[in-house]
Amino acid sequence: MVTSTPSARATRRHPGPSYRPLAVRPARRRAQRSRRSVTLTALTAIMLVYALLPLAWLAINATKTQTGLLGSFGLWFAKDFALFSNIHDTFAYDHGIFVRWLLNTLLYVVVGAGGATFLAALAGYGMAKFDFVGKKAVFATVIGAVAVPGTALAVPTFLMFSRMGLTDTPWAIIIPSLISPFGLYLMRTFSAEAVPAEILESARLDGAGEFRTFFSISLPLLGPGIVTVLLFNVVATWNNYFLPLIMLKNPDWYPLTLGLNSWNAQASTVGGEAIFNLVITGSLLTIVPLIAAFRLLQRYWQSGLSAGSVKG
Repeated sequence: MVTSTPSARATRRHPGPSYRPLAVRPARRRAQRSRRSVTLTALTAIMLVYALLPLAWLAINATKTQTGLLGSFGLWFAKDFALFSNIHDTFAYDHGIFVRWLLNTLLYVVVGAGGATFLAALAGYGMAKFDFVGKKAVFATVIGAVAVPGTALAVPTFLMFSRMGLTDTPWAIIIPSLISPFGLYLMRTFSAEAVPAEILESARLDGAGEFRTFFSISLPLLGPGIVTVLLFNVVATWNNYFLPLIMLKNPDWYPLTLGLNSWNAQASTVGGEAIFNLVITGSLLTIVPLIAAFRLLQRYWQSGLSAGSVKG
C-alpha cells in the first residue's frame, strides 16, 4: 500500500507560483477579448461618426431655404422645411441646366468608367494568362503609372488634346477616363488567382477560341473583381473635377462637380445671386446615384470564386 508523504500532500494543497487553475485562464482570455472588443467598437464608432457627419449635415441643410440656411444651427433643422421646393428649384434653375449637367455626368460615367473597366478586364486577363515579349516591362510600367497622380498629367493631357482640337468637347473627358492603371493592376492580380489554368486548357482542347473562352468561362469568374474596378472607376469619374476644369469652357458640357462649383461661385461675383441652398441640395442629389450603385452592385461581392465556377 502506497501512502503519500506529508511533503507531497503539502505540494498538492499549496501549489507553486507556476501553477494556475484551468478555470482562471479562459476567464482571463475573455477579459482580454472584452477589452479589445470595447476598443475596436469605440474606434469603429469614431470612424462612423467621421464618415456620416458630413452626410448628415448635407441632408439637414438641404431642407432649409437660403434665409434658414444662414440663420440656423448647421446640424439641426430650421423652422421651415423646404426640401421639396429646393429640389424643384434645383432642377428648374437657369432653364434646367442641372439636368444637363446630370446627363453629362452619366455620359462620362457610362462611356468613360464602363470603357475603362472593360479595357482593364481585358488587359489584366491578358497579362495574367498569356506570355509575351516585354510582359514584365509592361507590368512595371503599370505599377509606375499607379503611383503618378492624375493632377500631374492634367496639363500635358490638356496640351495634347488642344493640339488635336478636342478641348471643350466630351471626348476631352471620356478618353482620359478610359485609362485606369490601378484597375488594370487589380484585374491582373485578380485574374491570376480567379481563373484556373486547367479550365482554360480544357476549353482550348474543346476547340473554343480565346475570345469565346474569355466571355463564356473567364468573365463569370472575374465578376467580383470587375465590379470592384467598376465602382472605383465610377466614383473617380463621377467626382472628377480638375480635368473638366481645365478642359471645358462651355457650361453645356459641365459635369455636376464643375456645374455646382459655378453656382457656388456666383455669390462672389458682381451682381451674382447667392444660391447656397440649391448648391447643397444639388450636392445631396449627386450622391444618390452613387449610393444606389453601391447598393445594386453589393450582392456581386458576396459571390465567391467557387460559385462563379459553377455558374460558368
